[in-house]
Amino acid sequence: MATTGAVVNQAVQNKARMHGATTWLQDVPELLAEVAAEWDLTTGSSYADSTEAHVLEVTTGEGVPAVLKLLVPGDRGQAEGQPGRLGGAARREITVLQLTDGHGCPRLLRHDVARSALLLERLGPSMHELRLPLAQRQDLLCDAAQRVWRPAPEADLPSGAEKGRWLVDFITHTWESLGRPCRERVVAHALECAARRIAAHDDERAVLVHGDVHEWNALRAADGFKLVDPDGLLAEAEYDLGVLMREDPADLLHGGDWERAGRLADRTGLDATATWEWGVVERVSTGLLLLAIDLPEVGADMLAVADRVSRESR
Repeated sequence: MATTGAVVNQAVQNKARMHGATTWLQDVPELLAEVAAEWDLTTGSSYADSTEAHVLEVTTGEGVPAVLKLLVPGDRGQAEGQPGRLGGAARREITVLQLTDGHGCPRLLRHDVARSALLLERLGPSMHELRLPLAQRQDLLCDAAQRVWRPAPEADLPSGAEKGRWLVDFITHTWESLGRPCRERVVAHALECAARRIAAHDDERAVLVHGDVHEWNALRAADGFKLVDPDGLLAEAEYDLGVLMREDPADLLHGGDWERAGRLADRTGLDATATWEWGVVERVSTGLLLLAIDLPEVGADMLAVADRVSRESR
């Protein structure tokens, strides 16, 4: 099989190094060749804007266009197979894709957990590429997220409370390791909001949530948009709206965060305060992550919004 598309983009390289996965980086060409041969795939171009995995276009032996995804081993610093249910990004994504079965997320065609390899249906351009207006984009993202939300009490996925505790540790550690790139009050405010969301977790109300709903992860499908790269949690649905709160930070540099939270909550029939608080946590954690993987521009904007919000909340 042809094995083009073996060059890993810079963002994924940075993330792999951040997680100590340098051996994986070196082995990508060989891994790609092995999977392509075993699954009878002809490989094409890789996606330049991926951040979580090496992703490339492929064609199956039957001529079906698809996407091959090779995830960075582990999950934001936790290796596959290590203790802790936030580890195992491939297992979590596979679980979500099996639960949704093509409704709200792409269809899973084949997978190999040991090699963190997934074969997925190929979708159209991302919402980001389509350059939709902000309000329309947020409405469509709410619609896409709602297609994912469903009870899944038996699913082996981490809870919103577990994710909240993980975010507390991630924010604290990353803020220190980066040399404290934002004010201490910003971190303190995010930790306060995380503590409230952790305390509010209710297994009875929890649903399957995507965990990373944004315009780069929304791809056009025949029936609207589907969400790729699910993190997979059993949490209050407001968690997904919190991700929308962190996005488009330039729009919030001078205010409007409560208005956005209210609009998203009204659109979905959810709680505005929970939406706003998850947004605070996600804005700080993602801002720090973007600095850590050398994507500073948006990361700096997120932290600037977080600074304003923390100041006005005191």
